[in-house]
Amino acid sequence: MDHSGHGTTMDLPPFTLGRALEFSPDLFFLFGCLAALGLYGWGVARLRRRGDKWGAGRTVAFAIGVLSIALVMCTKLNDYGMVMFSVHMVQHMVVSMVSPILLLLGAPMTLALRALPVAARGSLGPRELLLKLLHSRYMRIITHPAFTIPMFIASLYALYFTPLFDFLMESKPGHIAMMVHFLMVGVVFFWPIMGIDPGPHRPGYVMRMLELFAGMPFHAFFGIALMMATEPMVKAYANPPVSLGIDALSDQNAAGGIAWAFSEIPSVLVLIALVYQWYHSEQRQAVREDRKADRDGDQELEAYNAYLASLQTRGR
Repeated sequence: MDHSGHGTTMDLPPFTLGRALEFSPDLFFLFGCLAALGLYGWGVARLRRRGDKWGAGRTVAFAIGVLSIALVMCTKLNDYGMVMFSVHMVQHMVVSMVSPILLLLGAPMTLALRALPVAARGSLGPRELLLKLLHSRYMRIITHPAFTIPMFIASLYALYFTPLFDFLMESKPGHIAMMVHFLMVGVVFFWPIMGIDPGPHRPGYVMRMLELFAGMPFHAFFGIALMMATEPMVKAYANPPVSLGIDALSDQNAAGGIAWAFSEIPSVLVLIALVYQWYHSEQRQAVREDRKADRDGDQELEAYNAYLASLQTRGR
């Protein structure tokens, strides 16, 4: 028996981690992940061929980010996610809150701008089109916190607590569109906060932290709402297959716990990244000021000392 036309079996055996990690690819995400790894690898190879450096840490972060998407979308986790709310919530949290952070730490836009060839004067090539997009009014809107924070919140409440979720779960294209939406919302939310790739909205470090904490509590509230519910809140998971041996309400409770717990993980990851960036930014600023002082013979300090001496002379 099929579930919602996805071609996944309703009579799945009881969930175990071993069964869930068996290879069961969604072709859309499989080819998408392979394409992302291939394009990133091409960019890194192009930089190295011309003698430019590219941090290994960035490459590792991007690769792990892509593999995290493949882990939840190209294994039987995806099959179980169609009939178990708790497993679906793991997919949602990984795709919207873990994968985007790792992908952004890989700085794919920076890599593309450095690797793509410059077009001939007067023409538009891929690099020029990318630059035009990054500095467009559209990007200024979708990376502004007035858009990103409400969208991040609406992706939870407006989706799960309305009939929209059940509608998307009825078809394979709908399910794919939902997962792509989760991924893109996560990328757009964390992009200005991470501040690695170029973008039109780049606030200071304190403001980035405020943007981060403005969105995270709503995941915790969402999880608590699921855990406190006394009946199944999502129709698609109200009647799990008998073969799974689970209760819908208990599974929903577990889903809520996962949503609540995952709200802490990205906060810690992003805070570590922000503190690291902030520290190195201060270090670079100190180095620039030292070099400037070396170049001008520390004129600012000498001028300040002269000013103090003039005040002393006046006091006499």
